[in-house]
Amino acid sequence: MSTKSKFLSVFLILTFLGGVAFALPPIHERVMNRVSGLAALIRYTLYPPEKVVFVPQSAIATAVQQTLSSYTPTPLPSPTVVFTPTLPPQVDSPTPLPTATPLPGNINLKGVKYVNQHGAWNYCAPANLAMELNYWGWTGTREDIGKVVKPFPEDYNVMPYELADYVTSQTNLKVVLRSGGTLTEIKILLANGFVVLIEGGVYFPEATTGRVSWMGHYAVVTGYDNARQEFITQDSYILPTGIDHRVKYDDLATEWRAFNNIFLVTYPLEKEQKLMAALGDYADEATAERIAAKTASDEIYKLSGNDQFFAWFNRATSLVQLQDYAGAATAYDEAFKLYPSLVEDKRPWRMMWYQTGPYFAYYFMGRYQDVINLASQTIDFAANPYLEESFYWRGRAKAAIGDVEGDVADQRAAIKYHPGFTPSIEELNRLGVTS
Repeated sequence: MSTKSKFLSVFLILTFLGGVAFALPPIHERVMNRVSGLAALIRYTLYPPEKVVFVPQSAIATAVQQTLSSYTPTPLPSPTVVFTPTLPPQVDSPTPLPTATPLPGNINLKGVKYVNQHGAWNYCAPANLAMELNYWGWTGTREDIGKVVKPFPEDYNVMPYELADYVTSQTNLKVVLRSGGTLTEIKILLANGFVVLIEGGVYFPEATTGRVSWMGHYAVVTGYDNARQEFITQDSYILPTGIDHRVKYDDLATEWRAFNNIFLVTYPLEKEQKLMAALGDYADEATAERIAAKTASDEIYKLSGNDQFFAWFNRATSLVQLQDYAGAATAYDEAFKLYPSLVEDKRPWRMMWYQTGPYFAYYFMGRYQDVINLASQTIDFAANPYLEESFYWRGRAKAAIGDVEGDVADQRAAIKYHPGFTPSIEELNRLGVTS
C-alpha cells in the first residue's frame, strides 16, 4: 500500500471515529456548547442586546405617554378588572397561620434531594422542579421532566405554567401557582411543611460566553433564619455551595420582584386543606393577582431604576391575568418607556424570554404591529431563535393584519423549537394547516 493510500485510510478511520465520538451525548454537548458559546459571543459583541430598546409604535401608546407626562404622578387607583372591580377586604395582608401560635424564628425543612442543573443545556427548571417533587417522595429524574417541558434541548426557557402543567399531567401530586407572594407568606408555607419554588432575576455568568448579565433563575426555598435574616435555598446553579444556599431576605425580595413574586407549591392531596389554610388569601387565584397588582402599584412610586421597571411590568402582568388589557398595555408602555434610562450593563434584556404578558396586552388591544415589532426584536437579538412563545404571538399578530402565510411560518418555527407546542398546533388547526 502506498504512503498516500495509508494516509487516506488513517484519515478515513480517524474521521469515522471522530464522528462516532461526536455523537456521544457528553462529547456532543461539550462541543456544541463551545460552538454555541463562540457564536453567541461574536453576535453579542457585534449587536449588544443591552443596547436594544423597544419603543411602542402605536398611536395609543404615544397618546398615553404624553398624557402621563403632563402631570405629577399620584398613587394609582385599584386595578380595573372585568369581573371584580374592587379589592377584597384585608387584601394587603395574607391570612396568618390557622393557629394563634406565632411563626417560629427559624425553619429548616429536610427531605429535598439536591439536584444540580449542570451537564445539560439550561436545565434550571427541570432540576428545581425535580427537587420540589422529590420532597414528596417522587422518584423521577430531572431528565424525565426535561423531556416533557423542553423537548427541544436548547429551548431557552421553561415557563412556570409549564412546570405546573407537568405536575398535574405527569405526577400524582397537585400544584398551586400564584403571583404576589411576600416573604411572610413563604415563611408561613415553610412553617406548615411546604417547600416553595420561586423564580427570580439574578446576575450570573452566561454558560456559553462567560459574560455576567441578568437572567431568570428558579430556586427551591426550604427554610429561613430570622436571626440571620436569611432564607435557606437549594440552588441548582451554584456549585459546590448550592445545597442549603443562604440568601439574605432583602436580596431574595429584590430578585423575586423581577418575576412578580411568583411561587409554586406542590403537595399531595391529603395536604390540600392544610395548604389552603396556610395560603389564606392566596388560596384564590384571582385574589392573589389583585394582591400582586396592588403591591406593584404601591411600589411604582416608591422605587427607582430596575426595581421601578419591574414594578410597572408586574402591575401590567397581573392586569393581564385579570383581563384588564387596557390597563396592562398602559403599564407595559410605562415600563418600556423607563427601560432606556436603566444602567446599560444591568438591564434585564432577557425579560421577554421569560414573560409574555406584553404580547397578550397589545394583541387584545388591537396593537398588532407592536406585537410584531416586540416579538421580532426579541427573536432577532437572541443568539439563537429558540423562543417559541415569541414566534406564536408574532404569527397571530401577522394573521390579524392579513399575513396568514407569515402566521403559518411562525407557528411552524414555534413547533420546531418546541415540538408539540399546543398553542401553535391549535393555531395551525384553526387555519386549516397541518404542522
